[in-house]
Amino acid sequence: MHTEIKNAVETLKQGGLILYPTDTVWGIGCDANNAEAVAKIYTLKKRIETKAMICLVADDRMLKKYVKNIPEVAQNIFDVAEDPVTIIYDDAQNLAENLIAEDKTIAIRIPDDEFCYQLCRKLNGAIVSTSANISGAPTPKSFKEISQDILKGVDYVVNLQHDKKMTKPSSIIKLSSNGVVKIIRE
Repeated sequence: MHTEIKNAVETLKQGGLILYPTDTVWGIGCDANNAEAVAKIYTLKKRIETKAMICLVADDRMLKKYVKNIPEVAQNIFDVAEDPVTIIYDDAQNLAENLIAEDKTIAIRIPDDEFCYQLCRKLNGAIVSTSANISGAPTPKSFKEISQDILKGVDYVVNLQHDKKMTKPSSIIKLSSNGVVKIIRE
């Protein structure tokens, strides 16, 4: 795993795209601070730039770097959630402009996954995580289902295909600064 993290981080630092196993599904990732790399993902996925993407961070401390005010209820959600949960926060900061939604929100998940944790730690920053498919196509349930277009379009494919079990995308919850909680995807 160490070599895979090293190779993936080198690719991310050079502005490249990686294909990697997350705590949910196989994802396409890039450095969340690199606007050019973020643009490459939108192009590869044939996705409109107004459709936001998710970021992964290592822990609470890293989350504070990207969200101005983290609602207290966020910690409660982390504590009770049994499955991966992505939270959409208001007041995003310190990220590539084309990653932040028009309403200044950002979707972030703290994955319970050693590979993703180490990836964020070694990069020392957030990593984009968007499903490994062309926009509108079904989310691949395993590495074998990932299309050739995606495989050819990334700069590095993490070689942990055998470790990744099939799973589903995370739940998405929107937490507004005014205390409103809204479930976007169960």
